[in-house]
Amino acid sequence: MIGIDEVGRGAWAGPLLVCAARLRADIAGLTDSKLLTAKKREYFSEIIINNADIGYGWVTAAELDVIGLSAALRLASRRAVDDIVPEVNEEIIIDGTVDFLPAYNVKTIIRADQIIPAVSAASIVAKVTRDAYMYQLTETYPNYGFGSHVGYGTAVHRQAIAKYGLCPEHRTSFKIQK
Repeated sequence: MIGIDEVGRGAWAGPLLVCAARLRADIAGLTDSKLLTAKKREYFSEIIINNADIGYGWVTAAELDVIGLSAALRLASRRAVDDIVPEVNEEIIIDGTVDFLPAYNVKTIIRADQIIPAVSAASIVAKVTRDAYMYQLTETYPNYGFGSHVGYGTAVHRQAIAKYGLCPEHRTSFKIQK
């Protein structure tokens, strides 16, 4: 079984990342990345990477602006699954209600990231990986605070945009709330 989850869907900046995870061992304590502290996510991410096949599906902010969010989610999901190479008829569980992979044996489950270990693993690795990418952007774009808000809409991020304008990592197709 392969679990699929995404991170960065609602961010104002940075890529969308979908991860696919096929666990090769039981890992106790996995749950939705949003329910774990950053320290716990880091801890679990290392264990997961050493005990799972992981596929990464990145879609840049520029790609997302061109094709739109729904198409970006489909593209990122396909890239993640292609990266992991599913077995014939292998079940793929996607967190949520939308099947972004109609050519595969997919089941969508609301809150799968809390109840299906492979989806939890995908959630954790996606969050840790994208956050690390966003932290690195702080070196290139130090005025935006990407290390603290990782591209999501916060007052600090809004103020940085007002002062410095958009950088190439910002999604121009998203309306930034004032």
